[in-house]
Amino acid sequence: MKGVFLLLGGNIGDRFSYLSLATTQIGEKVGKILQMSSIYETAPWGIPDQPDFLNQVLEIDTDLPPQELLESILAIELSLGRERHHKWYARTIDIDVLLYADYVMQQPTLQVPHLRLPFRRFALIPLSEIASQIVHPQLNKTIAELLAQCEDTLEVKKIAFE
Repeated sequence: MKGVFLLLGGNIGDRFSYLSLATTQIGEKVGKILQMSSIYETAPWGIPDQPDFLNQVLEIDTDLPPQELLESILAIELSLGRERHHKWYARTIDIDVLLYADYVMQQPTLQVPHLRLPFRRFALIPLSEIASQIVHPQLNKTIAELLAQCEDTLEVKKIAFE
């Protein structure tokens, strides 16, 4: 299945290494990586008194159905030291399913498209970089339109590598 978009993020430890390790494991265990956004440094959302995050969006081609995809990415998070203390708490790595093509699923463990995607610049900016014209299957708006309408004001800045 093409058009599956994952958001990777983390704000403790060697943030770049955790993104790299997660990307490698996703490519090995989940599906072929088709596109990768730039890496962005973002202000923490939800709990402001913690280190800034690094975020990146990947588009993958996977044969895994949504629930199996979730199980695979949770296993990757666990292998990279992810601990779940509180919602929005600091973490080594977090992997969210933003979109699974035009699929819509609302279950206790997985909501696709991600429920808070339209409200978070740290997800919309890297997603827009690689898929600005993709249409949100419930809101019938492109990612670029959602970004233009997003009221989130937290800082999101592209990391420049030299």
